[in-house]
Amino acid sequence: MNSKEISIKSNELDKAEETLKFLLEQKKEYISNSKAKNTVKSYSSDWQHFTQWCKHNQLGYLPTNDENYSLYLSSLAIEGYRVSTIRRRMSSIAQAHLVAGHPSPTTAHIKVVWAGIRRVHGASEIGKLPVVIDILKLMLNELPDKLQGIRDRAVLLIGFAGAFRRSELVSLDIEFVSIVREGLIIQLNKSKTDQEGKGESIGIPYGSFEETCPVRAYIDWIQAANLKSGPVFRSINRHNQVSQSRLSDKSVALIVKRYVNEAGLDEKLYAGHSLRAGLATTAAMLGKSERAIMDQTRHRSEAMVRKYIRMGSIFKENAASNIGL
Repeated sequence: MNSKEISIKSNELDKAEETLKFLLEQKKEYISNSKAKNTVKSYSSDWQHFTQWCKHNQLGYLPTNDENYSLYLSSLAIEGYRVSTIRRRMSSIAQAHLVAGHPSPTTAHIKVVWAGIRRVHGASEIGKLPVVIDILKLMLNELPDKLQGIRDRAVLLIGFAGAFRRSELVSLDIEFVSIVREGLIIQLNKSKTDQEGKGESIGIPYGSFEETCPVRAYIDWIQAANLKSGPVFRSINRHNQVSQSRLSDKSVALIVKRYVNEAGLDEKLYAGHSLRAGLATTAAMLGKSERAIMDQTRHRSEAMVRKYIRMGSIFKENAASNIGL
């Protein structure tokens, strides 16, 4: 092989190496974009917690091994972290290994440790309570007679009737809300269960009573705030001026907690998710079908919805009722 052929061969190898490097970076980019922004933020925080714990204990973390990883999981359980939080951290750690080109650290040994953690700590785990319809009405009674009250009524009623996640609720734009004869049709362009952004349409029917009607609450808010386009739910400053920027998902939780507290209930037992859980639980209490509840909540897991149905029907046709006690 002469020098010219060697030079050509070398250039070809360099180009192949550059191509592979580019493809590797693209793969990482696609992986990072496979999750919603809030999920990516949680993954980053979880991974940071894991790496700091490993560094503090002088243990390797990328890739980790069975011993180090099982010790970390055990420490989380002992320190009182919820099983759901530990599960999410495991997903974050697996994701970080995947992005770095390492196999998932969830080996057979780790699965055994995880099963033990769930068995010991999972049974007593208590989630936040749902805001069922009666509690929602108590909260609505506490709304202030000003622009903030008009907005918060819409937040609570739309969040409840649409069974929206916090991130979904604050992502709503006026351009994707249609007022029709039956109520509202809201186009949700992206959600936790629709990572590819295909979009879903959610129907919000008119309520029977003006003060609890989500459709009227929406119309009252956009008219009072003089909104024509952009984010539906926005912050309001102390001068009663409506911001151009949308509310954060944390704001939804704060709104729920504020009115739960003012209604005389323990705000620690409720969260932003309580609106979504409240619709599912209330619908189950009123005998709505599993399919109808899943269509509105957009749950993909029947098992998850059945937890709400169980909660909503726990005293319905109860074997201990009306037996002479």
